[in-house]
Amino acid sequence: MRLRHDAPVVRATFDDPNLVSYAGLVPVMRLAEQAGLHDAVADRVSLPTDKGANPAGKVATIVAGMLAGADSIDDLDIARHGGMRSLFGGVYAPSTLGSFLRTFTHGHVRQLHAAARDTLIGLAARVPILAGADVLTFVDIDSMLRRVYGRQKQGIGFGHTRIGGYNVRLRGYNPLVATVSTPLSAPVVAATRLRAGNAGSGRGAASMIAETITTARSCGATGEIVVRADSAFYAKAVIATRPRHKVRFSVTARIDAKVHTACDSIRDDQWTDIRYPQAVWDEQEQRWISDAQIAETEYTAFAGTRQQVTARLIVRRVRRDDPTQAPGQQELLPTYRYHAVLTDSPYTLVQAEAQHRQHAVIEQINADLIAGPLAHLPSGRFSANDAWLTRTAIAHNLTRAAGHLAAGTWTTARTSTIRTRIITVAARLAHRARTIHLHLPEHWPWQAAFDNLFTAVRPAPG
Repeated sequence: MRLRHDAPVVRATFDDPNLVSYAGLVPVMRLAEQAGLHDAVADRVSLPTDKGANPAGKVATIVAGMLAGADSIDDLDIARHGGMRSLFGGVYAPSTLGSFLRTFTHGHVRQLHAAARDTLIGLAARVPILAGADVLTFVDIDSMLRRVYGRQKQGIGFGHTRIGGYNVRLRGYNPLVATVSTPLSAPVVAATRLRAGNAGSGRGAASMIAETITTARSCGATGEIVVRADSAFYAKAVIATRPRHKVRFSVTARIDAKVHTACDSIRDDQWTDIRYPQAVWDEQEQRWISDAQIAETEYTAFAGTRQQVTARLIVRRVRRDDPTQAPGQQELLPTYRYHAVLTDSPYTLVQAEAQHRQHAVIEQINADLIAGPLAHLPSGRFSANDAWLTRTAIAHNLTRAAGHLAAGTWTTARTSTIRTRIITVAARLAHRARTIHLHLPEHWPWQAAFDNLFTAVRPAPG
């Protein structure tokens, strides 16, 4: 692509009051109203002083900015350009929104959590974001370290993370995120909690899982619920949520001496080859040829305590190659790396093991949040950042619901893709007979998706 020299661009002027850069906010914010975002915030959130006035309008403005790609308080000014005031009322300035965020305390953040849950329940009633929840639902929980650089931020601390395969300690926050998904739908964020950077991964996980299970059932999860987590959440308190809430669990077990002994006790004829990365299907033997194998045994975790539990220990082993081995020379005794999962899943060995590996989808959710509003935690106050995290979850769920209404492959597309192709589309406003007509770019590659979304949320005539 090259500039045209027969008609060169010689002038650029910001003077058109009828242009908007984010026409996709129109259907998405209409969806938010239909899901009850404004009513939920107005009913649940009550902040003191004039800075807390009209919390519904201020929360909606922040969420709209996040939907358009804002990742800081100053970025929220994108909701006030061009013809946005013709499309939306009650749009607040970034300075007002910053003061509003700094008014939040821990109790007010909990109120906002309740409003976010109500909004998710409203979305689930309006859009099939949890298709198949009447059969099987997964609750996933994970933590992530968000690095910050300002030393004046409240609650920051040094936490452990892995970068490039190395364990490092970084200063920041340690948010906890819980999602709900089904085999037929992409995850939505059901709960969030901001913690200090030096907080252990499992701190507060048990209560958060309990909240998420309640939210999932309110969203229509009437079938089996399986709680999945990695080894950081292999704790008595987490697994104890199973009998209280009548759910299943699938948690990665730490490979300590006792678990390693249980893995070694499995006979060679009990191992089954599985479809693993770079596996090959053998037509003659009708099985997968892979260096990964799975088997299971019975195991009692936390033996000798009141929370001891006996369940299935599903083990995956992968051959550990010796890089110093001479070509063509076979090892005398093969060695393996073990990955163990403690679960009471009612599904077959292959199904249960594959379902647990799919827990890694929550890492994609973390990446989506970081690629959007969670790129920064913008305030110096801890509760303000916690409130920002909660609004990030609301924006993510609205984007996910918009993808469902756009139909096709958009139901599982990344939220950044939906934002770039459906929400961030320029339009020119034309006022005709007390209506506003959006003139969008001709030959827009994703016109069909926008039309599907716009039509799905259009109010009924009359």
